[in-house]
Amino acid sequence: MKHIVLIGALSALSSCGSVYKSPIVRASEDGTSVQIVAMTAQTVQAANNSTHQPRSLPAIFDMTAGSGSGLRGAGALPDAVLSPSVPPKGVVTRTPPSPTVQPYDIGIGDVVLLATPQVNAGVDNLAGLQSAQDARQQYTVQDDGSINIPRIGRVLVAGLTLEDAEATLFQQLVENQIDPTFSIEIAEFNSHKVAIGGAVGRPTVAPITLAPLYLDEAIADAGGIAVANQDYGALRIYRDGALYEIALNDYLSDPSMRRIRLVDGDSVFVDTSYDLADAQAYFAQQITLTQLRQQSRQAALNELNVEIGLRRNDLNEARDNFQSRGALGAEKRDYVYLTGEVGKQGRFPLPYEQHANLADALFDEGGGIPLKTGDVSQIYVLRASDATGAVTAWNLDATNAANFTLAAAFELRPNDIIFVAEQPVTRWNRVIQQMTPSLITTGVAAATN
Repeated sequence: MKHIVLIGALSALSSCGSVYKSPIVRASEDGTSVQIVAMTAQTVQAANNSTHQPRSLPAIFDMTAGSGSGLRGAGALPDAVLSPSVPPKGVVTRTPPSPTVQPYDIGIGDVVLLATPQVNAGVDNLAGLQSAQDARQQYTVQDDGSINIPRIGRVLVAGLTLEDAEATLFQQLVENQIDPTFSIEIAEFNSHKVAIGGAVGRPTVAPITLAPLYLDEAIADAGGIAVANQDYGALRIYRDGALYEIALNDYLSDPSMRRIRLVDGDSVFVDTSYDLADAQAYFAQQITLTQLRQQSRQAALNELNVEIGLRRNDLNEARDNFQSRGALGAEKRDYVYLTGEVGKQGRFPLPYEQHANLADALFDEGGGIPLKTGDVSQIYVLRASDATGAVTAWNLDATNAANFTLAAAFELRPNDIIFVAEQPVTRWNRVIQQMTPSLITTGVAAATN
């Protein structure tokens, strides 16, 4: 009796049009043309051929705070009071005093060589040297003035002559019960130097060795003098804060001038343009002009930073205003609409200055397709023709997951409708869910009667 009541109720609901109806893609009852086109690589390309220019952002988004700005200087700099074309005046020769002759003292950076005449004895044994002849080991004088010898340790040699260093090493070897038979010499001279520059072949730094270094030898090490007019040339020697100068003619004609002995720390400069007083004034002025340029540049940079800050604030305010207007719907946008079995129904705003595709809308704004309810074989993009109103339904069958690549290639257009149909079982479940309350009510009423 109950089965008869349920069947009768279902029949009654069907006859009165109360059965659940789900949306499908089909021709409209008003005669609107609907053409269903399967998505393939070829049809996707055809769909993308439709003309569409994405909306552009306002020009303020392409502007930078520094656009159109340039450095503004502090005016023209003063002209130099001296011109390199002015002939120099005569040079008054003034030579440095002759230094006291002293033996070479070992310095930091020098390389000391120790030699022993025996195998397995003395310093060579400590260094692991094996040779039938003299064993030779080099040691560089470190920053603290010492050399480091295995099994002896650090021995201070900086500031000592070779004779004094030999005595010191002899004492250290004896104290460590090591055969003190050895000799010492300097293999590389790196601590005592003279700088040579100016109008020479190649500016260089010449070392001072056990032999004295004379002015003509230092000039030769630097490639010789390169002066076009020797009448205006001069050699200047800076020593211990004092400046000495020699007219080039005197240097070339007087052998004693060429045999001036140089000492550690001397600087030799071959000058060709100015006498000392004019050169000093010229270089002092160049320093002043450099400072003026730096001050002008700094002032211009400060002004530019202020201007850029103001312009950046204006740009940020204009951009914020545009975004606020967009959030309030005051700026026109292009949208695509999502409906049917999608994670979230709604509208998807098309981006500025680039195209969006079907995958963007489905998996970004739409929240994907619920697999329990959505029919992945019935994914549609509905596009109406502006001229005729005819609708083209581009159908993506994603039962083969590889076809989702077509979704990433299919470009969307303004007012496209993305529709995902429901699973057949979903439709039946929804029919049952909607019918159940009515069946219960109908059954109870029939049983009561």
